[in-house]
Amino acid sequence: ADWRGIGIIPASGLKLRKEYEHFDAEKVFTLKLEPVKEAKGCICGAILRGVKTPTDCKLFRKVCFPEHPVGPCMVSSEGACAAYYQYGVD
Repeated sequence: ADWRGIGIIPASGLKLRKEYEHFDAEKVFTLKLEPVKEAKGCICGAILRGVKTPTDCKLFRKVCFPEHPVGPCMVSSEGACAAYYQYGVD
């Protein structure tokens, strides 16, 4: 699987068992999955690895905030950047 911020780790993805394949959206629907590209300037991968913090990001609080998330770390209220933004951690 291709893990955000880490890269490809062979044999690390999750799949439904054969008996549950009829619930697998990839098998039921014709889907064309394309690789996800991080937005230019977004350091979410480094934040998820613990190498950087949201305040290290040049986009944080300037163009990236909960109402206009640039990267996945700001999209969810549980995301690292959203938590920093919400609770005022500098």
